[in-house]
Amino acid sequence: MKKLSIDFNEMPYAIEEAMNRLRINIKFCGKNTKKLLITSSLPNEGKSTISINLWKMMAEAGFPTVFLDVDLRKSVIKGRHNMKSESEIKDLGYYLSGQAEYEDVVYETNIPNAYIVPCCNLLENPSALLEDARFAELLDKLAEQYRYVIIDSPPLGSVADAAQVASLCDGAVLVVRSGETSRNVIRQSMQQLEQVNCRLLGVILNRVEASGRAYKSYYGKYGKDYGYGYGEKKYSGKKEKQNEKLG
Repeated sequence: MKKLSIDFNEMPYAIEEAMNRLRINIKFCGKNTKKLLITSSLPNEGKSTISINLWKMMAEAGFPTVFLDVDLRKSVIKGRHNMKSESEIKDLGYYLSGQAEYEDVVYETNIPNAYIVPCCNLLENPSALLEDARFAELLDKLAEQYRYVIIDSPPLGSVADAAQVASLCDGAVLVVRSGETSRNVIRQSMQQLEQVNCRLLGVILNRVEASGRAYKSYYGKYGKDYGYGYGEKKYSGKKEKQNEKLG
């Protein structure tokens, strides 16, 4: 298997703990929940940051996990994480267009148990490629070989790609930027997932304003007060229940 290196910056303690809680919640979704879509309603809500770090933490916890970058129009992973390989990187676009096979596009990384199908060449209109049976076959094969397939997709409210990918997944996590995304937009995204029979596993409230005496008292012992954090909401039917808010 070809190898690829990828760099990560150290996360602040509060964010690392929130990501750890997300990892644990995902683990309890059941053994049949393998293909996990991480998406958002709008651009710049933090889905790519959350998906790549969730992938890393799942792998570090001992679960063979593959990251599938399906944001074919505007992927940021390669640029943010200094992705490198000793040979030419053949990415998801190569596979979908028939220019490469499965074994050509799945890379072992410098992180133990972490594998990746990268996106390095952006496409203007990948919808037809994602609708092709070849993409569904790739997802199924990855799910057979790895415990988790973490999928970073385009925003649901921007293009149709995300809904198409969601229709092939076992569940989705919706990332919402605090104070930026309206309830109506979030509701529309949830309806889109429901229409394609993709189970909504939960909603992550991202970039929550850090406030409150308890937060500062607890995290203060680590010498920092980070002005943002993560939170989670889980949904059951039509009722909305906020399980916790970090920050």
